[in-house]
Amino acid sequence: MAHIAGHAVSKSGEADDFYDDYGDTLREECGVFGIYGHPDAAAITALGLHALQHRGQEAAGITTYDGQRFHSERRLGLVSDAFSDAETIKRLPGQIAVGHVRYSTTGETILRNVQPLFAELDGGGFAIAHNGNLTNGLTLRRQLIRDGAICQSTSDTEVMLHLVARSKRPRFTERFIDALRAIEGAYAFVGLTNKKLVGARDPLGIRPLVLGELDGHPILTSETCALDIIGARHVRDIEPGEVIVFSSDKVETLRPFGAVTPRPCIFEYIYFARPDSVVGGRSVYQVRKNMGVQLASEAPANADVVVPVPDSGVPAAIGYAQAAGIPYELGIIRNHYVGRTFIQPTQSIRDQGVRMKHSANRSVVEGKSIVLIDDSLVRGTTSVKIVRMMREAGAREVHFRISSPPITHPDYYGIDTPDRDKLLAATHDLEGMRHYIGADSLAFLSIDGIYKAMGFEGRDPMRPQFTDHCFTGEYPTPLTDRVGEVAPRQLSLLAEAS
Repeated sequence: MAHIAGHAVSKSGEADDFYDDYGDTLREECGVFGIYGHPDAAAITALGLHALQHRGQEAAGITTYDGQRFHSERRLGLVSDAFSDAETIKRLPGQIAVGHVRYSTTGETILRNVQPLFAELDGGGFAIAHNGNLTNGLTLRRQLIRDGAICQSTSDTEVMLHLVARSKRPRFTERFIDALRAIEGAYAFVGLTNKKLVGARDPLGIRPLVLGELDGHPILTSETCALDIIGARHVRDIEPGEVIVFSSDKVETLRPFGAVTPRPCIFEYIYFARPDSVVGGRSVYQVRKNMGVQLASEAPANADVVVPVPDSGVPAAIGYAQAAGIPYELGIIRNHYVGRTFIQPTQSIRDQGVRMKHSANRSVVEGKSIVLIDDSLVRGTTSVKIVRMMREAGAREVHFRISSPPITHPDYYGIDTPDRDKLLAATHDLEGMRHYIGADSLAFLSIDGIYKAMGFEGRDPMRPQFTDHCFTGEYPTPLTDRVGEVAPRQLSLLAEAS
């Protein structure tokens, strides 16, 4: 059943803006891209990173190898700011390249944390790019420093460089696998040496990684949309726990971990992946539409129009409208030329921040009972302002529907969520949330409903099909860096493998 609440709105009881908009959405993770053996490796990597820009807007970087030396360009800001000119691409010669777009989940937003990270190791250079988060990264880092390591960044990705460097194995691939055995959490790695392009996905497959091919040259990247932009073919997903290595004479596929039931991240379907991507064999767009269809079944509303909160709520709103037989309208117009949310200096200016991104389409909502559709609710402060905007534009009633379950627990696998006491669903019951955002009614898609939208009968409570800890509190791996902080319902990787 859907979670739902509904009462008349108290005009005098609108919630105070005790949070600002910073952190009121789920922050994108990171995106990785690598290509082997192509004469235009850097230019192709830059195009691939453009397609992955939604996964991180804080920084971008590319590292190449030209047969003699490594070249690296790393910049704060957008891909278009860093790699749009021919001169920058010329400074990245070579036929092997890896690239990264970043939204920081560990480490500060400073140039020394921008990936790919590079180090000269015994046997040659090694550059690595990472999507995810190591849940024992801080513990390993402290141990490495105690043992004499000198760290140049505050990113957990640097731990991998040290672990590879310290391995006593004779071959690079063995040293890389040695390092993987020491880490916990979620990861999709793409790296290059002077001879190889290497990729790895965590044993549960929490973070995505796909294999593509362009003119006979292999590509590793986070999403299929990065293949589409360059006209590459999607070959397959890298399997959970798989390590794949490309060199001039062969392709090695290794599975160094025991068989584990995969648990890919459910938020790739809800929020992170681009709608035109295919994740785990499923169209992200179609899954999000299905979530809207399921939401309409679980939480109907007597309304005149269905209005998406753009852009994240659009596919679910289309599905909801079609299933409910209610007209779909663009009652909110998004300004696509506004940059990332900034921390405004005063409360009066801060209150206008949402209007920089969203404007009411009065002709659609005035005098109407509307259903607002969004994909998730985190702190709730933006939802407060969206609901208020609809009322100021003349909406008679505002019914808020969320196409995912309530987010009650933080993420530690590469998604930047607030601490639990800042999550609205963790601190308020359903009626309290409805009252806080000022809606006439509020409903969430049920946990079983989200699984049904992906073609299952429901969530398997014994072996959940996805990593869904933000809704359930069931963390699928040890959280070594968070000992004493995590919910007792944590599931261990070893228990899953048994």
